[in-house]
Amino acid sequence: MRRAVNKGISTILNTNLDSLIRFCLLREILKKHASIVLKSHCFLPKNVSPINTPMTTVKKIIFLLVLLINTTAVQGQFIKEKSINALIGYAISVPYNSTDDIADSGFYVQGELVLQATSWFELRPYLGYLTTSSDGTDLNDNPTDEKATTKAFFLGGKARVRAPIPYVAPYLEIGLGTSIGTFETTTFFTDITKKGVIFHIPIAFGLELGKSNNVDLGLSYYIQPSAEQVVGGFAIGITIPLRQSKD
Repeated sequence: MRRAVNKGISTILNTNLDSLIRFCLLREILKKHASIVLKSHCFLPKNVSPINTPMTTVKKIIFLLVLLINTTAVQGQFIKEKSINALIGYAISVPYNSTDDIADSGFYVQGELVLQATSWFELRPYLGYLTTSSDGTDLNDNPTDEKATTKAFFLGGKARVRAPIPYVAPYLEIGLGTSIGTFETTTFFTDITKKGVIFHIPIAFGLELGKSNNVDLGLSYYIQPSAEQVVGGFAIGITIPLRQSKD
């Protein structure tokens, strides 16, 4: 029994050794960058804390990218199939709080690299663009000065849990990403205008349709806490396989 256990551990370590080495190297690079950022506070005014500067956001994004790179580095160990998913949809953006019922509209496009680990679990790095604008009216067509608009590129990574059912397969997604662009939230409670980089939390649910589940129909939301708004919408997409499973 002991020999069997030792053999199993040895096999796992040998299989993942290259991936572990890459992860350790990336971790050391991140530590070095974080150290440089913290030391840079000597160039800031005395009344400005480095914790509240844009460099903190940069560190978060670099950490996210390191995780995505490491995911790509180890994907060969457990990814069965890879494909590309292209989506286009109707976008909306709404504020956390408002006195009027507002939902500003626009469109978004998104591309995803689908990394299928099992029949029910997938990893999905994504990149896209979303824009919404206000027409000066609320949902009842009454004039309003309140608005919540976004014009940004966004990227990140998410995980999808799906029911492996032909023709109609429901799914749920959640992840972490960053938005790069312009964000404006103006309501009775909030007055926020941001330009640059903020983080978001993607949440989505929908259906995969067709015999091979290659048509995607769903609702996607991107929660943007620092802009105090939620963007998202209704999208349709198609999945194109890159590599068939060897099984």
